[in-house]
Amino acid sequence: MKVRTSFAGFAALAGAMALAACSNSSEPAKPAASTPASTPPAAAASSSGGGARVFFVEPADGATVKSPVHLKFGVQGSEISPVPAGDVTSARPGMVHHHVGVDTDCLPPGTAIPKAAPWVHFGKGDAEMDMQLPPGPHKLTLEAGDDMHVTQPGMCSTITVNVAP
Repeated sequence: MKVRTSFAGFAALAGAMALAACSNSSEPAKPAASTPASTPPAAAASSSGGGARVFFVEPADGATVKSPVHLKFGVQGSEISPVPAGDVTSARPGMVHHHVGVDTDCLPPGTAIPKAAPWVHFGKGDAEMDMQLPPGPHKLTLEAGDDMHVTQPGMCSTITVNVAP
């Protein structure tokens, strides 16, 4: 099942997804099932200085797209994994999940990713979604978080897309 969000309702959906995805409770709508990316794109702004990184598989940086925009994410040097069920008190080494921010920048390493707009959490380990965006330019930021939703060094990537009317 794919998520279809409206820009006006993005904040409400992001909050609902954050609570549902991060708590591993049942959710009414969830991101599409993912498949690991085999070839990462060459170009995309990244804070990575080597080692583990996240990247957008789709869309390409600078692409002109139509809404809903299909977003697909990849990772290298780490493993995408659902957040464990129950109360999580520590992070598993090398295990992360995706977070997408709209029209926002990468957060500093070691920062807890807010469970509110503009961030959408993928705590079940999903790696793609469809998102409604209004026409115009948008910055999309992909950030990896550990089981505690804390950003990881070098694991943020930002692209810009132009949504056609």
